[in-house]
Amino acid sequence: QVQLVESGGGLVQAGGSLRLSCAASGRTFSSYAMGWFRQAPGKDREFVAAIRWSDGSTYYARSVKGRFTISRDNPKNTVYLQMNSLKPEDTAVYYCAAGSGVVGENVYHDWGQGTQVTVSS
Repeated sequence: QVQLVESGGGLVQAGGSLRLSCAASGRTFSSYAMGWFRQAPGKDREFVAAIRWSDGSTYYARSVKGRFTISRDNPKNTVYLQMNSLKPEDTAVYYCAAGSGVVGENVYHDWGQGTQVTVSS
């Protein structure tokens, strides 16, 4: 099992930036990739971005591509999500997850507790 702790959420004005962090511990070697997901009130959880531990390949949802950047620090077992040009529709609870694959929520087996991101207009 992988333990995940997110941090960095908060309140920001539209057009602003935030950087989320996700620190992983435990059986981190069992993970193939790390992903960020988000869930807005009344909506289903949706994929945001993912990165492979081995080579740093990245994947993004269309809605965030060009604005968000996912990165990893392997020695620190930490993954980041840099969010720029934030929009009110980015408001959600953001979760990081450890997975055995990249595509598909069902490949992610461990989840963090989530961190709230609120973007005001």
